[in-house]
Amino acid sequence: MASLLELSTTLLIMAFLSSSVVARPLQRVVRPLGPLVGARLLEEGSMLECWNALAELSSCSGEIILFFMNGETYLGKDCCRGVRVITRHCWPSMLTSVGFTAEEGDILRGYCDAGDEAPAPEVVAP
Repeated sequence: MASLLELSTTLLIMAFLSSSVVARPLQRVVRPLGPLVGARLLEEGSMLECWNALAELSSCSGEIILFFMNGETYLGKDCCRGVRVITRHCWPSMLTSVGFTAEEGDILRGYCDAGDEAPAPEVVAP
């Protein structure tokens, strides 16, 4: 009987204490609305363009692997276009998502940028 009295007294005290504790009201944070997602995806240099360039790079990964492994110094125009879009208009760290380090990304960008500046080879007729 004494334990029942102690238990009920303890429960009564706990109920009183829990009802007397009040949490502070949360402040409502109002953030300005940014551009709509659809509008951001359609604008120039958008995420959609970045993901397309990443898919382009994935499709030419064989060329890139040969570029680094064998020293083969030819990357196709589509491959370089993907590198340019990602390194100039997107996040260069996107290259890490397909397995390239930041240093390899810099090498790819340097190669593709140098290819833009080089004049087309002249064909000499015999």
